[in-house]
Amino acid sequence: MKFWAFADLHLSLGVPEKSMEVFGWEGYIQKMAESWDHMVGEKDVVLLAGDHSWASDDEEARKDLSWIEESPGRKVLIKGNHDRWWSSRAKVEKTLPPSLQVIQNDAVLIEGVAIGGARLWDSWEYSYEEQIVFEKNEYTREKTRDPAQDRRLFTRELGRLERSLLNLPQDADTKIAMTHYPPIGPDLAPSLVSNILEKYAVDICVFGHLHNVPPGSLPLGQARGVVYHLVAADYRAFSPLLVWDTCGENV
Repeated sequence: MKFWAFADLHLSLGVPEKSMEVFGWEGYIQKMAESWDHMVGEKDVVLLAGDHSWASDDEEARKDLSWIEESPGRKVLIKGNHDRWWSSRAKVEKTLPPSLQVIQNDAVLIEGVAIGGARLWDSWEYSYEEQIVFEKNEYTREKTRDPAQDRRLFTRELGRLERSLLNLPQDADTKIAMTHYPPIGPDLAPSLVSNILEKYAVDICVFGHLHNVPPGSLPLGQARGVVYHLVAADYRAFSPLLVWDTCGENV
């Protein structure tokens, strides 16, 4: 069994006016479908680290969730900052197709691989350069930022991450964490998030959120026992990343 990771699909089948093609992602949905179908087996697991759909509610999200459902593999999802269709867990789980499941303050165990995670939020500990985020427009425009509110949200998300990782079985063969926002800076220096990942002996952390990053340009890798992978769709050339093979080793 193989474990793949992907983030920031930004599907817009239910709201075609929000297609990512305005950002130069020409034919991105078709590219993702072709790579996913070619690489992922039906018995594999795909970890989806947020920003799945531009939908605003569950009705708009149905076409995008069906697209994910029809793609090979079992899917495990966390929430991203643009997943506005994702309200309460109970409502989301009623909307999800059969092969999709969510992580929210809990964890799952699949064939000896334990998976936890949380969305996170912008951290004041480190910053990434402005060119690796989307231009501000009607898709991504944020309200004027309140640093105090950002700290409250980030602190709340740290608690959610820890609650999730507390549920990781101690005897799991491999532990994987998903976050949407970056858990660590590009220099891999210790952070509040990395401290938690290390505390719970996480082996691999996958994340998304960052865009317009030239492939291979971030010096990510292993730090203090955790391997970090940026798996945003555009960074991955619209292909999922193989992060673990139960028949092999960490890749």
